[in-house]
Amino acid sequence: MRAASLLLLILLVGCVTPSASRIDARTFVIDNGGVAGGSSAPNRRLAEELCPNGYRVLDETTHRNGPHLYRTEKGFIWNYWTIRCL
Repeated sequence: MRAASLLLLILLVGCVTPSASRIDARTFVIDNGGVAGGSSAPNRRLAEELCPNGYRVLDETTHRNGPHLYRTEKGFIWNYWTIRCL
């Protein structure tokens, strides 16, 4: 039972990887894909990968229970960041 729970946890963590879209040469939009509790750590890690010399958060948007009405996962919070590399 523990092994099955651990495997399920690993699979779920893999689904939470954030994605980034480039707006221009130094500006990106980051979508964290929904995290229970609304942690912004996945966004920070991706921002540090995209901008190794530093970044500034231009805009932060938060959606509870998903940005779309058909999403009903309770407790999940979607964070969207617009960042600019320094």
